[in-house]
Amino acid sequence: MILCIDAGNTNIKYGIFDGDELVASFRVATELNRTSDQYGTAIIDMLAIKGITADNIDGAIISSVVPSLNYTIAHMCSAYLGVEPLVVGAGLKTEHNLRVDNAREVGADRIVNDVAAIKKYGAPLIVIDFGTATTFNVINEQCEFIGGAIAPGIRGSVESLASGTAKLPRVEIETPKSAIGKNTTTNMQSGIVFGFAGLVDYIVKKIKRELKHPHVRVVATGGFSEIIAHEISCIDIVDKLLTLQGLKYVYDLNTEVRK
Repeated sequence: MILCIDAGNTNIKYGIFDGDELVASFRVATELNRTSDQYGTAIIDMLAIKGITADNIDGAIISSVVPSLNYTIAHMCSAYLGVEPLVVGAGLKTEHNLRVDNAREVGADRIVNDVAAIKKYGAPLIVIDFGTATTFNVINEQCEFIGGAIAPGIRGSVESLASGTAKLPRVEIETPKSAIGKNTTTNMQSGIVFGFAGLVDYIVKKIKRELKHPHVRVVATGGFSEIIAHEISCIDIVDKLLTLQGLKYVYDLNTEVRK
């Protein structure tokens, strides 16, 4: 069994693969002050709920956009699971060319999303991840990442509204029945859901025009991908497992190389 870990700014997602099958997944809040022991005891407990022990884990791989957590998570893997994890970054084989000004600036999560999307759906593609930030990855016909766009994340936008104003509350992110809200909650839901749907639709159209390839497929992942995809026609595929599957592909690629 292989443990795949996606450490994001808001959550850390875990996926356990038995061969190519994802047999368990869970997430915890990202907390920078947690120690490797705290993360370790938490993952042992979560594995136990799924009927998995530390001895069942044969390897691990980490993608992280939180550099200060890298040592903590890696040490957790070695101390509690007995495996030395691979870390997506310089020196790790991905077979994914980055045709941008500075490849080191590209987040590990964006790379593994691309790897999985290309393997599953071919190219060209636009890969959208609705995470802490909303990222758009553009992949050309040669399967190269040629750039994209980064917009604010949906949850962060709601938090910004609530914390930056005296009277606006924190609301559940769900689609209201009408664009014309009748109270503060539905006003905010309308602005967030339909506003982000419009943002995504416009950016995708702009990218397609610049690519001169109007039929490029659009793949969406992340927590709010289904909500936004329901409102616009430009998203062709919603794939919530993209990041974890990308990590598994990269793990397999590098362990095969080592063999």
